[in-house]
Amino acid sequence: MTDETCQWRGWRAATESALYGPDGFYLRPEGPVGHFRTSVHASPLFAAAVARLLARVAEELGTDEVDLVDVGAGRGELLAGVLAAAPAGLRVRAHAVERAVRPAGLDARISWAERLPAGVRGVLFANEWLDNVPVDVAEADGSGTPRYVEVAPDGTERLGAPVAGADARWLARWWPLREPGERAEIGRPRDAAWARAVGSLSAGLAVAVDYAHEAGARPPFGTLTGFRAGREVPPVPDGTCDITAHVALDACAAAGAPVAAGAAGPAAGTDRGTELVTQREALRRLGITGARPPLETARTDPAGYVRALAAAGEAAELTARGGLGDFTWLLQPVPGEGYCPP
Repeated sequence: MTDETCQWRGWRAATESALYGPDGFYLRPEGPVGHFRTSVHASPLFAAAVARLLARVAEELGTDEVDLVDVGAGRGELLAGVLAAAPAGLRVRAHAVERAVRPAGLDARISWAERLPAGVRGVLFANEWLDNVPVDVAEADGSGTPRYVEVAPDGTERLGAPVAGADARWLARWWPLREPGERAEIGRPRDAAWARAVGSLSAGLAVAVDYAHEAGARPPFGTLTGFRAGREVPPVPDGTCDITAHVALDACAAAGAPVAAGAAGPAAGTDRGTELVTQREALRRLGITGARPPLETARTDPAGYVRALAAAGEAAELTARGGLGDFTWLLQPVPGEGYCPP
């Protein structure tokens, strides 16, 4: 393959086109569920847990009418599940933010838009969204200089220009490359996307859920990969597969902190209450443990025991080590308008 027959681009531009361009992967009718299984699709227990989280935030806000914004809403499955599981008396204003067209038959209570709503009071929830915000990839060359990785439509790669400017500063702070051949995904666009999402809240809680890593434990060769029809495949930016990479959620949290503090005024702490926890821990706090029902229940209530056993199996999948339980939740409170989270 020669330069004349190949369009070389950085991974950020190539991924943007492959996922969201004409006939892009995420705009196809089957949606993400046609290719991989998320926590939302694994069990209705996940939506029920989000409903409980929403109810807690509503109580802290002192209201029975609350917003839920689902960023990267897929086909609206999470919002539909939360509306079904929401406790009586809680009025939920459900907002889907998604670049695909609104699916037919979606609950009329769910609004659908490409852009974030403004002035949200409640919960902004981004489940496996940031990992699909396109990023450039850098690799240290033989002299240790970080260079942009360029990619052709067939997935062939080559090293391009040295990383410079804001991207170089991001690498130096969040993901330094120390040895030739080491790679990193430059998470600056994700930081900016998260800061915008946090900024859409006037008061409440912003939550991002993704496979993630933190400073001091970055994977030395990056995490860029593809998924098609439920299987991991090489990342090829031709629109036939998902292209994803784990998220430096600690960098996202730092980018969102001053925005969250700004909602409450300059006197607010920039990291008040912000947490990074595993999905196992987050769901445990919301009542999802995976514990089996007492065996005695099988004698006193056989049908109830079978239902509880099935639910325990679903909960175990959501919290499993080496699987969905290894997701990281970024919990970033946004104080404001009388809301002071514990």
